[in-house]
Amino acid sequence: MASLFSGRVLIRNNSDQDELDTEAELSRRLENRLVLLFFGAGSCPECQAFAPILRDFFVRLTDEFYVLRAAQVALVYVSQDPTEEQQDLFLRDMPKKWLFLPFEDDLRRDLGRQFSVERLPAVVVLKPSGDVLTLDAADEIRRLGPACFANWQEAAEVLDRNFLQPEDLDDPAPRSLTEPLRRCKYRVDPAARGARGQGRAGGSGQEGEAEGEAAGLF
Repeated sequence: MASLFSGRVLIRNNSDQDELDTEAELSRRLENRLVLLFFGAGSCPECQAFAPILRDFFVRLTDEFYVLRAAQVALVYVSQDPTEEQQDLFLRDMPKKWLFLPFEDDLRRDLGRQFSVERLPAVVVLKPSGDVLTLDAADEIRRLGPACFANWQEAAEVLDRNFLQPEDLDDPAPRSLTEPLRRCKYRVDPAARGARGQGRAGGSGQEGEAEGEAAGLF
């Protein structure tokens, strides 16, 4: 999947706008995931109406508030905005885990032609192999919400990684809801641990003296 953006830069929609500009970084974000290419524009009224729906769809699949582990999905905003200012304004309230192409990258237009995008908004769903799963899932997302992801995942035969620890280390989730409680319950005070260690050491010395005295009796 990362090969679609090989030699390109993807930008993360966070405050620092981190750039993914190496093959390793692109692979980490895109491999073994369903990739949603969202074609939209801030100047498009239909896109403005659809954006909150897509934002909620994505958040409910990836935010640890809703799920124990984020779904194996990535979203790339392929801007069709006429200006960079409009693109930035459109992305301002979108999830920080969204990715987008730099405004000056001509791939924004090339992808629209490659996937025969004829109207906005459009959401192209790609399998991990890069094959097209559906050319426009916008209506399906409107109707079914996050429930449609399970159908896509099964159809795309995405390898289930739920047994692994979360890959996104920006805000690692606890292993379970009770993990912080267990840590508090079984936490050992260092001073107490040191005192017990000294006690054991002292006890060993006394035992050694007793054994020596006993040996002298024979």
